[in-house]
Amino acid sequence: MQIGPVNSLTPAPAVDPTPVANQDPTFLKQVATAVRAINQSELYGQDRELQFARDPGTKTMIIKVVQQATGEVLEQIPPEEVLRAFEALQKMQKGK
Repeated sequence: MQIGPVNSLTPAPAVDPTPVANQDPTFLKQVATAVRAINQSELYGQDRELQFARDPGTKTMIIKVVQQATGEVLEQIPPEEVLRAFEALQKMQKGK
């Protein structure tokens, strides 16, 4: 698997909204391997790591840069405010 340059002008591919249970295990393994390689390269700094997770409220994939020593989230895509707004819209659509 190739990992391209970080400062490339090529837009990042969209995050697959397919639930984890329905995604190809080979693809998930490739993502995990790529994240490990990025973290080992210390691309984000010596005490920072890249994390991929699924927001429990919206089931949306999120990307975080975390301070390893403290667990503090330094950056998150999409931001927490956007996730909460999306969750509120979902609840309104369901009539809750």
